[in-house]
Amino acid sequence: MTRRAVITGCGSFLPEKILTNDDLAKMVDTNDAWIRERTGIKERHIASEGELTSDLAIEAAKKALAVAGRDAADIDLIVVATTTPDLTFPSTAAVVQAKLGAGVGAAFDIQAVCTGFIYALSTAEKFIASGQHQNALVIGAETFSRILDWEDRATCVLFGDGAGAFVLEGRDEKDADGRGVMNSYLRCDGTMVDLLYVDGGVSSTQSTGHVRMQGNRVFREAITRISEAIECVVADAGVHVDDIDWFVPHQANERIIKGVVKKLSLRENQVVSTIAGQGNTSAASIPLAWCAGVDDGRIKKGDLVLIEGMGGGLTWGAALMRA
Repeated sequence: MTRRAVITGCGSFLPEKILTNDDLAKMVDTNDAWIRERTGIKERHIASEGELTSDLAIEAAKKALAVAGRDAADIDLIVVATTTPDLTFPSTAAVVQAKLGAGVGAAFDIQAVCTGFIYALSTAEKFIASGQHQNALVIGAETFSRILDWEDRATCVLFGDGAGAFVLEGRDEKDADGRGVMNSYLRCDGTMVDLLYVDGGVSSTQSTGHVRMQGNRVFREAITRISEAIECVVADAGVHVDDIDWFVPHQANERIIKGVVKKLSLRENQVVSTIAGQGNTSAASIPLAWCAGVDDGRIKKGDLVLIEGMGGGLTWGAALMRA
C-alpha cells in the first residue's frame, strides 16, 4: 500500500537579537532605503554569542513536536538542513538528537544551502514512503551571521539566523485524506559554483571563510531556475498553477519572489512572505514562512501548498504538498 509523508506539526524559532537596517548603516556604507528597495528587508534576527545552530533547531523542533502531539522518543529520523553546523563533525542532527532525547534512529545533515530544506524534506519523504522510517523531524536551521563579511554590504544586509521544523508522519494513503508531500524536484549545476559560495573550508583554507556572491547573476538565474522547478513539479503532480492555494518561497529577495510570481501568473495575495522581518535565513526560510502562514490561519489543513528555493551550488528545487 502506498505511504504518504504527512506534515503533522511545524515549529519555528528566531533569536531574540534584532539587527535593523539602521543598525547596519552604522557598520557599513548603506542605508535603510537602499536595502529595502533592493531586497525588501527591514530587519533580521542574529544569534547571540554562544547560541548555536543546534540550539535554534531544538527550539523549533520542540514546538513542532508539541503541535504534532509527539514526544521526541517517537522520532526515528532526523534530517537537518544547514550550511552553518555546530561542528565539522558530528552532524548537527546528531547533536539535536541527543539534546532532544530522541530515540536511536537515523540522523544526518544535508548541505544544499538555501535549497537545503527542500532537499531534506524530499529525502525524509522517500524514507517514510519506503517504510524504513515512520516519524521524522525535518529541520532547517542556520546561524548564517557567523559566515558573513560585515564589511561587504552586498551580502551582510541579506542574511539572518533562525530555524524551522516539520514533523512528518507516515500514513497509509487511505488514511492520509489526500494530505502529505506529493512530489519534489531537485537540481544542481556545479558549473555555477562561483556565483554564490564561501571562500573557506576544511580542506582548502582550514578556516570558515565568508559568503561571496555575484548578485546580478544570481538574480537572473533565480527567476529562470525557480520557475523551471515550479513548472516541473506542478506538471508531474498533474495539477495546474491555478490550483495552488499558497506559495511559500525561499525568502531570498523580494524582487526575486515578485519576479517568479509574475512569470508564472501567480497571485501576490497567495504568497507567504516573511522576508521583511527575517531576511534570508537560508535553509530555515521556508519552514519559518510556512509556520507563519499556519500560525496566522492562512495555511489550513488540506490546502495545496507549493514551496521552492535556490542556493549556492547552484542548487534549486520545488515541492508540492497538501497541508
